[in-house]
Amino acid sequence: MMKGDTESRWLEDNQRYLSAELASVRALLRKRCPDAEKEGAGESPDSGLKPPAEIAAKMTAPPALNKLSGIFGLSPFERRILLLCAGIELDGSFAGLCSSCQGDGRRPFATFSLALATLPDAHWSALSPAAPLRFWRLVEVEKRDSLASSPLRIDERILHYLTGVFHLDERLWGLVRPCPPPAPLVLSQRKLSGRILRAWSRARATGVWPVIELYGKDKNSRRDIAAAASRAMGLDLYILPVPSLPSNPADLEAVLRLWRREAALSSFALLLEYEDTEASDPVRASWLESIVDRTGGAVFISGRERRRLGERSGSDFEVVKPSLAEQRDLWAAVFKRSNGEADGTIDAVVAQFNFDSRTIYSAGSEALTNLNGDERSRHEEKPFGVAVWDACRRQARPRLDDLAMRLEPAVNWDDLILPNLQIEALKTIAAQLRQRVRVYEDWGFAAKSCRGLGISALFAGESGTGKTLAAEVLAGDLRLDLYRIDLSQVVSKYIGETEKNLRRVFDAAEDGGAILLFDEADALFGKRSEVKDSHDRYANIEVSYLLQRMEAYRGLAILTTNLKSALDTAFLRRLRFVVQFPFPDAEGRAAIWRRMFPAQTPTEGLRYEKLARLNVAGGNIRNIALNAAFLAADEGLPVRMSHILRAARTEYGKLEKPLTDAEIGGWA
Repeated sequence: MMKGDTESRWLEDNQRYLSAELASVRALLRKRCPDAEKEGAGESPDSGLKPPAEIAAKMTAPPALNKLSGIFGLSPFERRILLLCAGIELDGSFAGLCSSCQGDGRRPFATFSLALATLPDAHWSALSPAAPLRFWRLVEVEKRDSLASSPLRIDERILHYLTGVFHLDERLWGLVRPCPPPAPLVLSQRKLSGRILRAWSRARATGVWPVIELYGKDKNSRRDIAAAASRAMGLDLYILPVPSLPSNPADLEAVLRLWRREAALSSFALLLEYEDTEASDPVRASWLESIVDRTGGAVFISGRERRRLGERSGSDFEVVKPSLAEQRDLWAAVFKRSNGEADGTIDAVVAQFNFDSRTIYSAGSEALTNLNGDERSRHEEKPFGVAVWDACRRQARPRLDDLAMRLEPAVNWDDLILPNLQIEALKTIAAQLRQRVRVYEDWGFAAKSCRGLGISALFAGESGTGKTLAAEVLAGDLRLDLYRIDLSQVVSKYIGETEKNLRRVFDAAEDGGAILLFDEADALFGKRSEVKDSHDRYANIEVSYLLQRMEAYRGLAILTTNLKSALDTAFLRRLRFVVQFPFPDAEGRAAIWRRMFPAQTPTEGLRYEKLARLNVAGGNIRNIALNAAFLAADEGLPVRMSHILRAARTEYGKLEKPLTDAEIGGWA
């Protein structure tokens, strides 16, 4: 018999069993009030029902009522109270019987006093808040007068359960959500999932589930492993973010008790996801421990850092992203499934993007969708590898877009006017970014030392000398995203906040290896001060933390400063590259002017050797050229020397700098 047929048969048998049990309680009510319900001539409606035990003996699985009674340890009296309350909802005759037995037509409901007087094996302790009926909220007391005379209502979720309708309690819908099906696990993750299953091996028999703690940087992998282990145990996994829990103790207890009831009734597992602040703060950590201890069933706790939480027995496992070799295999499967030519793209992608399984498959699907849906890509026969690279960049952006400004590079090496020494240094940086996996992994440098493997650089020079432009050129050449972070906005006067801000940036950028441009490094760097008070000490800690994260960052992190002399030499030694951007000489300024106006800009009579006499940096030259273009456009004329002169006066005024005759002599 198919599974569907088996379930259908069980539902029918469970309904018959419940009807037979309700009939037995209805008979007890009639016995107490024999004149309450006058049956017409003919056969009683209960006469055709088989005894409950006979029905249960032939069922493929235990009736829901029996299972629930066993789970919560209901006594025969408590079980009949539950049936009495269920009868009010399921059988119209129960309301009349209850009002007649209580001698009041206005009381068509069950009460504890009616149960004590009518049902056998009665005991007063069933009314206690600590007893199963009230503790597990199987029935609700609508308190009016005395406890014994107040109406009783069966909980809606329990009523559905008794009838064979299984679902998550609606009061938990806004707090927990189903975990998506896991992405295929790589070998190392399958082994970890197997260890979790071994830790759970006795849980089915004993009913004591050890808490499983998963920790590590990769949230997706933690979820996938928890989902895979739960599925292997026949459990549906739900996610509960700890910050969404109510802070009010009474409301929190109600939520946790509801979940414990759900975990007992259904094949559910829970993934408690906490933030770092939930475990690092002593007060919040204590609160979190109490939550873990009061959450029943199969429970995972998941966070970035390892925290032994609560007193329940358990095991902890570190979860890491797939290794480089495993990522290569995942990408190879993506390319094979999409019939794409790898042509060296896989190694390049693995070198740049550190993705988990779910993100790799998502990027592959996005690339294929975009390639098939982009008419221009089909016309140009855009390689699948290029589409994958672009999809990877988009996958890595969301977390960082909220923390920094993404710059869209529109320049190349020809736009960068610098001496050969600086150009060679920048090209060396680009080469190291392209070849870091080969050198670190294939050639074994990473095994020799894990320190200082990040590529960090300092771009020093006056404002407008091309520091940001150089970063854009690198990003364009490497086809990477470039994000600018203003350090003056990151630095906080509150102790510890600067490190938190920096960590958020680096953590968000880690997967995609974007180029990070930390502007205004002078806001944080300076001569290492003598430690005179706590502020001096923490200022040094902030600098050390930034350099530490730059050294560990798998992408390129660039600091910019206008005053290299203000930096401590001890800090400079920890940077792999220091590139000095000189103020451009006359020849350099002439070259900048020649490249400044786009080909479609109409110009007339521009004399670049004269323009080069303007003693300003490239950034100022761009401002002058742009302002001159607007002046010319407004007059309906091509850009002329006269427009540039007017724009130069404006720029020099902004700089509070005189425009000398030596600079503009002979322009007319």
